[in-house]
Amino acid sequence: VQLQASGGGLVQAGDSLRLSCAASGRTFSPYAVGWFRQAPGKEREFLAGIRGTGDTTYYADSVKGRFTISKDTAKNAVYLQMNSLKPEDTAVYYCAASRTYFGPRVPAYDYWGQGTLVTVSS
Repeated sequence: VQLQASGGGLVQAGDSLRLSCAASGRTFSPYAVGWFRQAPGKEREFLAGIRGTGDTTYYADSVKGRFTISKDTAKNAVYLQMNSLKPEDTAVYYCAASRTYFGPRVPAYDYWGQGTLVTVSS
């Protein structure tokens, strides 16, 4: 499955942004999906994951309460709603898919999108 993350851009602190992860080649339906980000000079950081059925989610403590992951099976897409953005949220954001895993371990994911840049100005 090919993934494409989109929706990034330049926003101000306190703004909201919704990222999309679209799947092509196969339906997203059976896959678990995770969102990650990577800032310059830092390791890739897990943000949120959602089970293939869409009924279970998992968040990193750093974004819990500000970010929401959701899945739209009809549109074959997964979203990351980001609220109250901070300058430290500036990074390239990636979506990734696996057969069942939706936790923080990067190697557990089989497919990765290209990433979309989010820049939050103060």
